[in-house]
Amino acid sequence: MTKLLMVTTVPVVLTNFLLPFATHFRKLGWQVDAMSCGFSATDPGDRYFDRLWEVQWSRNPLDPRNLLATPAKIQEIVAREKYDIIHVHTPVAAFVTRYALKDLRKQLGASVIYTAHGFHFLPGANPLKNLVFLALEKLAGNWTDYLVTINREDEAAVRRYRLVSSAASCYMPGIGIDLNYYNPQLVADTAVAQLRAELGIGTQTPLLLSVAEFTPRKRHQDTIAAMAKLNRPEVHLAMAGSGPRLAQIKQLAIDLGVADRIHFLGQRHDIPVLMRAASANILVSEQEGLPRSVMESLALEVPTIGTKIRGTQDLLAGGYGLLIDVGNIGGLTDAIAWILDRPEAATEMAKRGRAGLLSAYDLDRIVQLHEQLYNRALSHR
Repeated sequence: MTKLLMVTTVPVVLTNFLLPFATHFRKLGWQVDAMSCGFSATDPGDRYFDRLWEVQWSRNPLDPRNLLATPAKIQEIVAREKYDIIHVHTPVAAFVTRYALKDLRKQLGASVIYTAHGFHFLPGANPLKNLVFLALEKLAGNWTDYLVTINREDEAAVRRYRLVSSAASCYMPGIGIDLNYYNPQLVADTAVAQLRAELGIGTQTPLLLSVAEFTPRKRHQDTIAAMAKLNRPEVHLAMAGSGPRLAQIKQLAIDLGVADRIHFLGQRHDIPVLMRAASANILVSEQEGLPRSVMESLALEVPTIGTKIRGTQDLLAGGYGLLIDVGNIGGLTDAIAWILDRPEAATEMAKRGRAGLLSAYDLDRIVQLHEQLYNRALSHR
């Protein structure tokens, strides 16, 4: 029996992105286990994985505690279970696990695969941090059998900095989106009307949407500032997500006089309905790997505004959405106004995104690409 271990820093990555892969390979008769930090009783992992392994690490990639007790525990588990493939995701889990297995993987004949969901070094970032993170990736590249990148900028960075050999570098367009689930034809008008009633707005009220965790790199303050600059009292904004900057962004909405038109929704599980209720989806991050919310809005044929950064540009640069510079409040305001004033053109733009782009990102295709990579890894043991 082939044995696969998926490793992430926190369980939410497993839950939000990797369950379809676990399901697929278990159907093939594989044993699929998961390793992460902070499993809870509400996690669905025990239904999707054969075993769940709890390890301890900090989400801070530079925290030295990550290299103390945890590597020994990883070594113990992997040596006992004798996994054929260890697939690591997210920076902390990826570095610590690769460090722990740098010698053991060869002894066991196991393959270590790393999917980079956006390198921590990137143009425009702090130069010192870039040097540190680049050095860590170059070091860990020596302990990596295959390195998967999910956007073209990171793919080019692997070649430029020779993080791994060309034979070990693999590009995949993301980790997939279920085009059957994110299907505009399956979102009922009654569900959209019910959502708008929940928000207390009419069926004709312009509604903008932002789906993103409230962290500094998502730059929610730019969207709030654009709402104030837009100066259209009839326009509302829904913001789905939670995070450490939520209270600060709420206060900013009050300070700028737009709080009565901003709806803070928290974590939501009805993203297709939310998006189909919106005139536009907005993601103004300064850093992404390949943004899921942009793929979702394109799949649902919802006009999208994003920033000119890696990942987002992969999705929108072909005329499938509107791109602005990071931090450009005026540009964001103009983009919102364009969509609101030209609804037919905006809708056509969004439809082109689903029709012309997203087949490459379809979940079924990405699962097959993983199967091909795993088979390649097994054949070279």
